[in-house]
Amino acid sequence: MLKKVVLILAILLEVLSVCGQHRIAIVDDAQGSRLTIDGKVLFVNGMNWDYTPIGTNYAYNLWDQPEEMIRKALDNEMIMLKKMGVNVIRQYATIPPRWVQYIYEHYGIYTMINHSFGRYGLVANGVDYSNTDYCLEDIRTTLLQETDRFVKTYKDIPGVLLYLLGNENNYGLFWGGAETEDIPVADRKSTLQAKCMYRLMNEATQHIKAMDDSRPVAICNGDLLFLDIIAEECTDVDILGINCYRGYSFEDLFREAKEKYGKPVLLTEFGADALNAVTGEEAQKEQADILLANWQEIYMNAAGMGLAGNCLGGFTFQFSDGWWKYGQTWNLDIHDKNASWVNGGYQFDYVKGQNNMNEEWFGICAKRHPDEKGLYKLYPRQAYYLLKKVHRLFPYSSTPAKLRKHFKKIQANIKK
Repeated sequence: MLKKVVLILAILLEVLSVCGQHRIAIVDDAQGSRLTIDGKVLFVNGMNWDYTPIGTNYAYNLWDQPEEMIRKALDNEMIMLKKMGVNVIRQYATIPPRWVQYIYEHYGIYTMINHSFGRYGLVANGVDYSNTDYCLEDIRTTLLQETDRFVKTYKDIPGVLLYLLGNENNYGLFWGGAETEDIPVADRKSTLQAKCMYRLMNEATQHIKAMDDSRPVAICNGDLLFLDIIAEECTDVDILGINCYRGYSFEDLFREAKEKYGKPVLLTEFGADALNAVTGEEAQKEQADILLANWQEIYMNAAGMGLAGNCLGGFTFQFSDGWWKYGQTWNLDIHDKNASWVNGGYQFDYVKGQNNMNEEWFGICAKRHPDEKGLYKLYPRQAYYLLKKVHRLFPYSSTPAKLRKHFKKIQANIKK
């Protein structure tokens, strides 16, 4: 009798789990594109979030830590994110499903699950490839198999909003490592590689949809490089995710994406560092100014706002500083002030011929050294409080005039 009861309970739990899944879709009309959950519109106020204590680097894995520590770390930071209006975080496929569900059920925050799709190399058929050649059959087979496992892991998990493939993999066709350099320019060899890569991303998208048709699939591109090839090869992809660092303005990004591709846009990364490379001083106001300008353009390009109408939202980069990013493996206890690449869009510290982008200072929160348990405190910068005000506005229940007024009021209150 007991066994029958247990079996019945197990079946009921499985049914409830399936019934508890939401239908997430893209809805298009004359005003533009919207992301919906069971018919209710969601605008993505997203955040690139990780947990990396000072003294560690990319090899650190929060999910390998004791459960009590993981829970405490999540509780400390998810409440801060919720208070500032963040409704989605971006996470790589290393996050265990139980913690995706925990974040959603305790804080109402969804997760965009990201498979790097060979961005930093992979092992295929016993061969270790430091740079991924998407034209090789062994690599194609391996990545499609990885995609299948990826979807099986997350498809029944509450809180998964959508699937994201890659992380500016088009830049990976040029860069040999993970450290950021000046944004590259395409050549013929990389163009041939790009065709193979985007074609494979589209095939992976088909695999995902065959296994889980309840969530959209996005790819993550570095700016609009190879957009013509994307339009040709990625016909089954639902969303164009873009990592974009143009400074104060995205310029014609939304219009160009609409005209050449037609899929809705999600800013998967954008932001500003909080250090002035010229003076060596913290630049909280400048960071806040740029993020405010960026978010205003994101909101203004939402459906119904009168511009491109193709923007679903964005993910600010990033929640807290990454002290490891300049040297990657050394000086992990030093908040390095060396600028590693140049970008003229960030005029507040741009000097011709000099680097001005400080990889270790992109957090909208600063961090302290961890305690004996590996937990650390965050100290919000101006940008945190600014975004808290920004995200109070829901663009789909506003008008362009109200939106501009909302941002103008926030701008007036930024500290000098």
